[in-house]
Amino acid sequence: MSFEVGRRQLLAAGGAAAVAVGAAACGGGSSQSGGAKKSAEVELPTYKALAGLTPDLKGNEQGLHNVYLNAPKKLVRTTDKKPITSGTIKALTQTFATPPPPMKSNPFWQNLNKQLGGTLDMQVVIDSYPDKFATILASGDLPDLMWVPPNQGIPNIGLMLESQFTDLTEYLSGDKVLEWKNLAALTPSSWRTAVVNGKIWGAPIPSTPFGQVYLGNPDVWKDVDGFQSNSAEEFLEKCKDVSIKGKRWALEPFLPNAFHMFGEWFGLPNGYRVNKDRTLTAATQTDEYLETLEYARKVFKAGAFYPDLNLAETSQYFANGTIAALVSVGPRGASEYRHYNKDLLADILIPFAADKDRNPVYDMGYGTVGFTPLKKTDDEKKIRELLDLINYLSAPFGTEEYMTVNWGREGKDYEVKDGNYTLTKSGDTNVPGLQSALQIMAAGEGVIYNPIADDSEYIYEQEKKLLENAQQSPIKGLYSDTASSKGTELSTRLSDVRDDVIQGRKTIDDFTKALKQWEEGGGKKILEEYAEVLPEDVPVTKDPKKK
Repeated sequence: MSFEVGRRQLLAAGGAAAVAVGAAACGGGSSQSGGAKKSAEVELPTYKALAGLTPDLKGNEQGLHNVYLNAPKKLVRTTDKKPITSGTIKALTQTFATPPPPMKSNPFWQNLNKQLGGTLDMQVVIDSYPDKFATILASGDLPDLMWVPPNQGIPNIGLMLESQFTDLTEYLSGDKVLEWKNLAALTPSSWRTAVVNGKIWGAPIPSTPFGQVYLGNPDVWKDVDGFQSNSAEEFLEKCKDVSIKGKRWALEPFLPNAFHMFGEWFGLPNGYRVNKDRTLTAATQTDEYLETLEYARKVFKAGAFYPDLNLAETSQYFANGTIAALVSVGPRGASEYRHYNKDLLADILIPFAADKDRNPVYDMGYGTVGFTPLKKTDDEKKIRELLDLINYLSAPFGTEEYMTVNWGREGKDYEVKDGNYTLTKSGDTNVPGLQSALQIMAAGEGVIYNPIADDSEYIYEQEKKLLENAQQSPIKGLYSDTASSKGTELSTRLSDVRDDVIQGRKTIDDFTKALKQWEEGGGKKILEEYAEVLPEDVPVTKDPKKK
């Protein structure tokens, strides 16, 4: 059991930089601080892989996941003491699953606390996390740990971190991190998202390094020769054919996700295009963006999207075939819908060329869903206790600690059947909501593991195909001071106009006017600041048109 993080709540985690233009993973400090330059110079924690973990299929440095086809026969122990020594640790996090039963009636949570040596008292947010975050921040009564998400509109993160949270650089930079084995096993690319103003503020929470993918319900698409298509027009015709007015729709209603997928077919850059002179062009400034916008309008006008843009039951509708396709945060999500339909392994769409003269791309993600900083304190004992806790919660698949955090107790919360883990009836009630909240707060590097081995092999092979046209965001790990202070507001305005254009309420001319306002309001400054710290090894972006 390893759920992908909620799709629409965490676009940036799924490689949607093309949607959230101008917003870095977690900001970069104030313009007075010179945070971008400092962040580029900080010494990241030393990487040291854990010994004793042996996957069945090996991943690679490009992002291909390690695969476990069966439950490991022997688990590795990564800690030698219980982390909580002060009695109770308070934390703020979020769940994208059904909320868990409260601690007093949740034996999985109670066992976790027993193994931790104290009480992990988590406030689990279900609805608007930024609102709850802002309310608690304003109160001044902060919990010990507060998850900072990558793109949920929390402004001026650099200033906030400096005033309210603890600088962990002296504990985690370079070889100092080796004191915590699980934290040292987090990759350097993951750590970059936890660096702001040249300081390390917490351990990153790894997500899939892959970006968003379209998933199709194969039972629906089989009537039109499958979900995979050879051109944008062919895909549109298939959408029309599978849609039955008032009964079935080809696509989920969340327009930003669909636009992101369409953009890959037209060769839209992953957020930014690196030009030959090392300047940057935002995806929104390209001809391909306008072409994608015109196409999205056609798809919407054809009635392919489910009509309720606020649909909450997207997963269930996908599982029963009412909606034929949805966007997942990454390819590992293909197996998740067996939770609703035991026979459903979703098809993973490989991005194709919109037309014969086009080079398609596949956007890789940031690889993390933010980080969890510590409430400001000078108490070294407290800091080490909290780092011990985060280290325990960050244990990867194949370890004893991982099983405690993600599955619970064998024979009570889960069982091993035919060489694989499966939740018991009690576990199915108590584990998923809390496990989701824990993964949002801390996690190890991801792997592919499913109770059905064929699912894992299918996802692994599709990941290989996705990597053939993979495109990293050129600003991954970089920070713009202007993006930190203005990026969310600017990109939201532009995205709102884009969505109105797709729905026919505004025109392409309205979008170009809004783009001009974005440029003049800070967009050009954002591009300049990212270009200033762009590493030399970031390649010039591939031409979207075939030569």
